Amino acid sequence: MIVYRESMVKAAGFDSVPEGHRRLPQADQGAARQGHAGRHGARQRHRRRPAGCNWLIWAFGGKLVDKNNKVVIDSPETLKALEYGKELYATFIPGTLSWLDPNNNKAFLDGQISLTNNGISIYYAAKNSTDPKVKEMAADIQHAPFPIGPVGVPTESHLFFNQMIMKYTKYPNAAKEFLRFMMEQEQFGTWLHGAPAATSRTPLRGYAAARRSGRSDPKNTPYRDPVKNLRPAGYAGKLGYASAGAGADFIVVNMVAEAVERLEDAEGGDGAGAEARRALLPV
Repeated sequence: MIVYRESMVKAAGFDSVPEGHRRLPQADQGAARQGHAGRHGARQRHRRRPAGCNWLIWAFGGKLVDKNNKVVIDSPETLKALEYGKELYATFIPGTLSWLDPNNNKAFLDGQISLTNNGISIYYAAKNSTDPKVKEMAADIQHAPFPIGPVGVPTESHLFFNQMIMKYTKYPNAAKEFLRFMMEQEQFGTWLHGAPAATSRTPLRGYAAARRSGRSDPKNTPYRDPVKNLRPAGYAGKLGYASAGAGADFIVVNMVAEAVERLEDAEGGDGAGAEARRALLPV
């Protein structure tokens, strides 16, 4: 989700993170004027970066492949997304394209940025910090869904783990029984209640009441229902070896990173279209 400092966003002229994509750069720019830039993420080795880059492409109607698994990333929609990404990138603090996993939380808790995409861990760390200044920041942290782009519907990309049993297991019946047992209300409900928010992403509607009753902190609420808006990683094609390989090779992430860093003329030979074509040559 979007993690942000409420005071900084209000100082930029907004009550909360804008629901529409067009005003997000304005919020970032306003926060930057307060000395706290935004940061949304691109480049490899960061599990949250595919979430931000997928959202960017999908929000404008772009996609890596169509429903027939034909590569269609080189499109006007993708170019519009990359142009918007360039606009966002202008509000980032220096060095974000080379960030690793720890950098995101550290920059936020150090006060270098006021808006980013992240799990609940930033808020959880602030709320439980032994540093009085960081702990005080927790009251200012809020969460929101990603803004809706020109396609007019949520296009969120979330980290999601499936429960499965491998064919090679020596004890398939025991494994199935374990999963069945853990997904029962008594066990799974306790798990949901005890987690700060990270395990709230259950696709089972029957657990909606358990999620609500088990969360006294309203700042956890945005993390309750992301599965409703989730698009599969291989959207709009089929999940399988090809979509998994494209994700593992960071095809979309690298394309976005290279384009927002060097985009000059989206319609020119050295613009985003060329970046998209070069990035997709391995596919």
